Amino acid sequence: MQTTTATPPTSFRPGDHIVYPAHGVGRVMGVEQQAVAGLSLAVFVISFEQDKMTLRVPTAKARSCGMRPLASGEVVDQAMKTLQGRARIKRTMWSRRAQEYEAKINSGDLVSIAEVVRDLHRASDQPEQSYSERQLYESALDRMARELAAVEKVTRDDAVQKVTASLASKRQAAAAA
Repeated sequence: MQTTTATPPTSFRPGDHIVYPAHGVGRVMGVEQQAVAGLSLAVFVISFEQDKMTLRVPTAKARSCGMRPLASGEVVDQAMKTLQGRARIKRTMWSRRAQEYEAKINSGDLVSIAEVVRDLHRASDQPEQSYSERQLYESALDRMARELAAVEKVTRDDAVQKVTASLASKRQAAAAA
């Protein structure tokens, strides 16, 4: 395995932050040529520092597997507005809702992830969350915060504070109305 400097067929370059749907924000470390089943295959080497994981994605399959650049400022604004919206809790069984939330988190779509954060957020005066609700909420909050941090070039903790402040301002606005 050797790292090459050849330009891959997609727009991702070494050093770029990307979003991989199932794992969140990662950084392209380079492009390698690997022999797979006797064929030479160019792969992106992506590092997910938070998980201490390295992923190799064939350059030809990067877009089709959902790998994308970081969200634009417009998408971030739309996600932050989504947090301000009213929580939409369906009256279906929890197991079904949990599957839907998991699918939204793993979609890699920042607005969908913001919907999960909004819907599962509990203020201190609200009933306690179940363990599985809390796990999904924390997962969605972490994914959203990591992408927000990479887009705005701030720490993950600063991004979490921004998201939670946005959720708190929604509660204050609702209380004032």
